[in-house]
Amino acid sequence: MMKVTLIRSMNGRLKKHQACARGLGLRRMHQTVSVEDTPATRGMAAKVSYMVRVEDA
Repeated sequence: MMKVTLIRSMNGRLKKHQACARGLGLRRMHQTVSVEDTPATRGMAAKVSYMVRVEDA
């Protein structure tokens, strides 16, 4: 598992980047979610790395 926290707003971002953040389960600022550590979720977190903080749990 890994913890992903949204640290920057999704407003004004590319639609694909917003979709990646929503796909990770993030809805609002400073929300933290736990997601499975798979290549798919790693790739989504990497795409929006400027908006999220990732911690291994």
